[in-house]
Amino acid sequence: MRCLLAFDKFKDAVTAPEACAAAANALRAKHPDWTFDLCPLTDGGEGFTEILTQAGGGVLESIEVTGPRGGAATAAFGLVAAARLPLAARERFGLAGPEMLAVADMASASGLALLAPGGRNPWHATSLGTGQLLVAAAGQLLVAAAGKKPAAILLGVGGSATNDLGLGALSALGFRFFDAFGQVVQPPVPARWEQIVRIEGHATLPPLFIACDVTHPLLGPRGATATFGPQKGLPPTDVLRLETQAARLAALLCDHCERPRTLAAIPGTGAAGGLPFGLMTAVGAQLVPGFDLVADWLGLAQRIAAADLVLTGEGRFDATSLGGKGPGRLAVQARQTGKPAHVFAGSLDLPVRSGFDRPDDTVHHAITPAGMPLAEALPRTAELLAAAVTRIF
Repeated sequence: MRCLLAFDKFKDAVTAPEACAAAANALRAKHPDWTFDLCPLTDGGEGFTEILTQAGGGVLESIEVTGPRGGAATAAFGLVAAARLPLAARERFGLAGPEMLAVADMASASGLALLAPGGRNPWHATSLGTGQLLVAAAGQLLVAAAGKKPAAILLGVGGSATNDLGLGALSALGFRFFDAFGQVVQPPVPARWEQIVRIEGHATLPPLFIACDVTHPLLGPRGATATFGPQKGLPPTDVLRLETQAARLAALLCDHCERPRTLAAIPGTGAAGGLPFGLMTAVGAQLVPGFDLVADWLGLAQRIAAADLVLTGEGRFDATSLGGKGPGRLAVQARQTGKPAHVFAGSLDLPVRSGFDRPDDTVHHAITPAGMPLAEALPRTAELLAAAVTRIF
């Protein structure tokens, strides 16, 4: 029996590699004759850089950047030889083979997980550290590591703490934001947006690709502020005020960069507090489908084909999981190729008629015992996952 173990992270509990290892160790004890293919998944957030860099046989560099509320944060970027990637992955970047590709993620520099719950407030959170990470990924640190600068940069944008349209990142790239008295507003966090009346500066980067499966536009009822702001600590009563300022700053940035204001309506610009919008407007960044890219990079189709059994999962499996996130997409692909797939999650909230609720499709398993408080379950996630896969198999 060949078993593909392809878990995403269980948020605030275990990383994707840790989840894969916990399931593998539990199953090895019961089935020593099985073989296991461990394939950690990533949605562009925590672990994105490490997982893709390791899978591509690349090198990691750690640097110190400014965290989402100031102070220092340690972030990492990777450098991967395009020739080491599957053809389908490198073709997404227009790379023939000998070039180098830099990989980075927003979560390690400007992520929500870097802040204690009491410190989460998008009025005061900045993407400055993500911009610093991009500067480093494009610059001299990579020269020392590999002898050449990257031909392109891939940025994952999941797990952000910000709603600053990427203005903090742009300030690291050389943009300046001025008030009516000619003073620089730095960092340009939303709490200071009312002061900003003028933008100066331009930036250049290697071709920048943003891995993103979110389809929300920048503004409106499905936009960054209305949809994700409250999840990042924005009081519901502040949504309209921040939305109004976001619309004004978005127009100001588009006008400065001589880009159409309709950029704000493009699906995906509302991801990560509008960071894709800012980078698309200022440096011509391109959105790429996150899961499809990761699947190509990791060779998921071939690994599913080689497996007899597929196990996947994440912290919470719900309607968003079925709408394009890794474990949901992976389970569907496995079943479409005739391979049994099982989803393990800390909690389940499946919509009726989801395709996962038919008696012949019993592939979902909640690992948390009924009645166990979340505070007790989180530190025991690896143990609970191991117990669940042992019980099922």
